Amino acid sequence: MAVSPLSGAAAIVGIGATEFSKKSGRSELQLACEAVTAALADAGIDPGEVDGLTTFTMETNGEILVARNCGLGELKFFSRVGYGGGAACASVQQAAMAVATGVAEVVVVYRAFNERSGMRFGTGQHDRPMDSTADRAAYAWLTPQGLATPAQWVAMFARRYMHQYGATSEDFGRVAVVARKHAANNPAAWFYGKPITLEDHQNSRWIAEPLHLLDCCQETDGGQALVVVSAERARKLSSAPALIKGAAQGSGKDQHMMASYYRPDITGIPEMGLVGRQLYAQAGLSPDDVDAAILYDHFTPLVLPQLEELGFCAPGEAAAFIADGNLEIGGRLPSNTHGGQVGEAYLHGVNGIAEAVRLIRGTSTNQPEGVENVLVTAGTAVPTSGLILGAA
Repeated sequence: MAVSPLSGAAAIVGIGATEFSKKSGRSELQLACEAVTAALADAGIDPGEVDGLTTFTMETNGEILVARNCGLGELKFFSRVGYGGGAACASVQQAAMAVATGVAEVVVVYRAFNERSGMRFGTGQHDRPMDSTADRAAYAWLTPQGLATPAQWVAMFARRYMHQYGATSEDFGRVAVVARKHAANNPAAWFYGKPITLEDHQNSRWIAEPLHLLDCCQETDGGQALVVVSAERARKLSSAPALIKGAAQGSGKDQHMMASYYRPDITGIPEMGLVGRQLYAQAGLSPDDVDAAILYDHFTPLVLPQLEELGFCAPGEAAAFIADGNLEIGGRLPSNTHGGQVGEAYLHGVNGIAEAVRLIRGTSTNQPEGVENVLVTAGTAVPTSGLILGAA
């Protein structure tokens, strides 16, 4: 039985996306509007009924611009969540809370960018103008040491994890191999029809040791949107709803942006553990009740501690858990069945939430049997968030 009034009060009833490309040839606003329009059509809801929008602080498309260009009505609720990919599930949490409290009736979550043909996040800090903000001052502790890009920040974490638990580059590579296997069967994925082997992974060039190229997520142009309504209304729609059984945010003690190197132990992701504990408590579930997972895989090494923090295996045991085939379709925890950000697209994790909805609907291109509860995580090594979606 659920112990939170939020659990089961709202549902995702519509998902919509553009194609995922490396050069969209369209403005980010057009991508956002295409995704929003597609999600509303999937839900069977008229744009004029939308009265709420949620997105990321990094989103370049203002709510009023999206509303005007999509033919939305008056907006009674709009919010943004920070910390890059850590906002993915939190944006849904905001929508669910608005709907559950009666602040809004139809809330759309959206994220769109030309992240490959436009501003590339992988370039990090080195080409950004200097300023006097507190955030920039925090990065000043890293950049003089040559730690300027996300891959370099994660490489430090990965090296320590390898030292403490004996994990290897091959263990990280197995995450990529499974994701690409799933992407190869997903027509929407950029790497559709292009699986890789562990040898391919090992032979890919170094980005920042111990990270190979195939340990890193893609850079993608595209848009993704989700429609959230009350569970009561969801039951009246034709599309199968994905109930939001749990929705949580978390920031750990002494949290830094992808560089929490000053904690006593830097091999875990305590903020993800905090998210997991909230999710299970809200939904009245345990790890044993989770049938599949969408794990944020911007860099493969960070998938391992997520499995540990969320209770699927003990600290240091994730490498063996993965090697035993548990992330495969027939494994204990089928994961990233869309191909993840490594194989499908990097849409800051919102495309992963859409895949979780497909898993609940039974329409994934890599559909496991008997899926009733799916756990979704947002960006790691930053203040983060998570969801548990379930069948109605």
